Amino acid sequence: MTDLDFRCTGARPEPYGASPTLLFGLRIEERDHQPVHAVALRCQIRIEPARRTYDPDETGPLGDLFGEPSRWSSTLKPLQFAHASITVPAFTGTTHVDLPVPCTYDTEVASASYFRALARGGIPLVMLFSGTVFTGRNGFRAEPIPWHKEASCLMPVEVWRDLIEAYFPNTGWLRLRGDCLESLRRYRSARALASWEQVVEELLATARADGSAGAKEAE
Repeated sequence: MTDLDFRCTGARPEPYGASPTLLFGLRIEERDHQPVHAVALRCQIRIEPARRTYDPDETGPLGDLFGEPSRWSSTLKPLQFAHASITVPAFTGTTHVDLPVPCTYDTEVASASYFRALARGGIPLVMLFSGTVFTGRNGFRAEPIPWHKEASCLMPVEVWRDLIEAYFPNTGWLRLRGDCLESLRRYRSARALASWEQVVEELLATARADGSAGAKEAE
C-alpha cells in the first residue's frame, strides 16, 4: 500500500483569484519512495477552536457561536471551513504543491464569523485528506488514500485579514430574506437614498432617536 505523508507548510492569499482564495502549501512524501504517477487529492478543512486560548476582547464576538465562556468546555466544537481538491502531478519521494481553498465572507457562515472574531494569534485548522493515488514501479495501479491521513495547520489571523482586505477593502455584507430586502428597497426608493449605507445609517439614527426619546419619557 502506498504510504503518503502530508504536511502543511503555510498559507497565503491568492493575489490574482477571481474570488477570495487561500493557498495552502502542502509537502507530500511517499515514504517508500515508490514512483507516484498522480494523486487525485480531496481535502476537508475544519477549524478546531478548542486548540487555542482566547483573550477577553475575543470572547464577546464569539458568543454567537459558542455561548457564554463558562460553557466553552462543552461548546467549542469543530467548525467546517472548506472542501478543496487538486490533481498532484507525478513525483518520486517528495513534492510540494499549493492547494487552492475558496473562502467566503458571508456573515451567516460560522467559519467567517469565527475568523472575524479573532484579534490576534493563529487559527487552528486540521486538514483531512482522501482521494486516489496512482502509483506503481512496474505497471499502474490505483489506491485509495486512507481516511486517517491528516495534517494540522496554525494559520495566522493576519493571513485571513489580508485576504479579505485584498478582495473587499473596508466592506462587508449581510444576507437577508427576500421580503426583508424588498422592504428595504422600497424604503430606499421612497427617500431617494443614494446608497445602502445611507439606508442603514438613517435607520440606525432613527432607532437611536427613538431610544433617547423613550429614555427621557421614563425619567
